[in-house]
Amino acid sequence: MSAVEQHAGPAATARPRVVSLVPSLTEAVAVSAPGTLVGATDWCSHPAGLDVVRVGGTKNPDVERIVALAPDLVIANEEENREPDLTALRQAGIEVLVTEVRDLPGAFRELERVTAACGVRGRPRWLDEAEAAWLDPPCPPVRLRAAVPIWRRPWMVVGRDTFAGDLLARLGVDNAYADHAERYPRVPADALRAARLDLIVLPDEPYRFTRDDGPEEFPGVPCALVDGRHLTWYGPSLAQAPGALAGALRAAVR
Repeated sequence: MSAVEQHAGPAATARPRVVSLVPSLTEAVAVSAPGTLVGATDWCSHPAGLDVVRVGGTKNPDVERIVALAPDLVIANEEENREPDLTALRQAGIEVLVTEVRDLPGAFRELERVTAACGVRGRPRWLDEAEAAWLDPPCPPVRLRAAVPIWRRPWMVVGRDTFAGDLLARLGVDNAYADHAERYPRVPADALRAARLDLIVLPDEPYRFTRDDGPEEFPGVPCALVDGRHLTWYGPSLAQAPGALAGALRAAVR
């Protein structure tokens, strides 16, 4: 038995043919039900070495290629994928499971639903480990007020009702734009500089912020460079996310 199969937890029943259009769900299915995935997006980078047909991006999947794979199920997300593509797949006679993830409890519910739809009998072990990891996550002694840019040119930040915002709140970091009317508002850098923030959180996806690309815009404000997979992915990485994110936040505000 491989390490992946050992970690998957409960055995899978009869395997459906599955195409995943969501990177974090791709990882969850690959770990929980090895051999089930027949297709995934070009952005599905985990687990490493995943050998499936690539079907384009999350926003521009190749519908014809997906149909040609004859999947029993396509897994999607209401935020990451476009409704016209999902409608085209349904019109081709393919079942599409659309997830909605706005907070951590929602992620756990949807992950259980997805793995069950992929033939997993019982709850994957990694899902139990992830829930346990988030029961008492590490927090700073004083709550911090932060902005979370996800793009520049133009600058965009995490706004209301987001998974990333919920994770940070559980780690003692309050999103300064959590009450914004938009989920991902455009906020110019000068407005961010004027917002009197305790911290700027810079993930490496979707925009790849680095030490040399991003922090220079916010002189005098601590910047935490974080792994976007730990901040925005809902899957096996959730078990390591509290420790990894808390470490990056701690390092920024020392």
